[in-house]
Amino acid sequence: MHIDSMLDFTGRAVLVTGGTKGIGAAIAGAFLGAGADVVVCGRGTPDTLPAAGGREAVFAAADVRDPAAASSLVDAAVERFGRLDVLVNNAGGSPDADAATVSPRFVEKIVALNLLAPFYVAQAAHRAMRAWDDGGSIINIGSVSAHDPQPGTAAYTAAKAGLLALTKALALEWAPAVRVNHITTGLIRTRSAASVYGADGGESVAGVIPMRRMAMPEDVARACLFLASDLSEYVNGADLAVHGGGEFPARYLAARTADRTD
Repeated sequence: MHIDSMLDFTGRAVLVTGGTKGIGAAIAGAFLGAGADVVVCGRGTPDTLPAAGGREAVFAAADVRDPAAASSLVDAAVERFGRLDVLVNNAGGSPDADAATVSPRFVEKIVALNLLAPFYVAQAAHRAMRAWDDGGSIINIGSVSAHDPQPGTAAYTAAKAGLLALTKALALEWAPAVRVNHITTGLIRTRSAASVYGADGGESVAGVIPMRRMAMPEDVARACLFLASDLSEYVNGADLAVHGGGEFPARYLAARTADRTD
């Protein structure tokens, strides 16, 4: 089979949580461009929807932290397109917070969004996918924080580490009908995150990444296409790192800076 045909998603249905902006919108656009029918969700109706190839994603309002809403979201996707082939659990995130003073309510919300919600949507997706002979693919969008925590991200780090472990557990239970994989994302240049990386929008930060640039949302989107396609039909329970090689160790950067000042 030709590689191009393996990346053709015509006739297949894809659900992308948090797919109305940023990384999620890029993922939705990539699947639309590959011929898929795409449903995106969010808590509020966006001004514009992801589009590609003259087609537009379908929007469904849902708070995926609510198990009932997560189940209804999957039902709506199946009702609209007659099936569900791919789920991308992309919704997530967290503002920085001091672990010593952060409120229990904040912790609960962050864990609910980044760990419990993907579990709830995956459960509903599994029920739909297992009904088809060719099963389906679930992709969880994680973070490098699960491997290398940063200050101010204790709740987020714990939730993302849990998401990685959840991926491996579900991959064991649901194969071969449903494959479950994980993407570890690193620093990504999005419009909403630009200010977080400094006044230069991340140009200086890019110097600590071996690839010498921050990721673009499209880098993650292409990885999703691979993991959802027949090219990866034997890939299950994997953690695909899309972070440009990570970051240079602090001791290396400190030594290099010292050498320049001598």
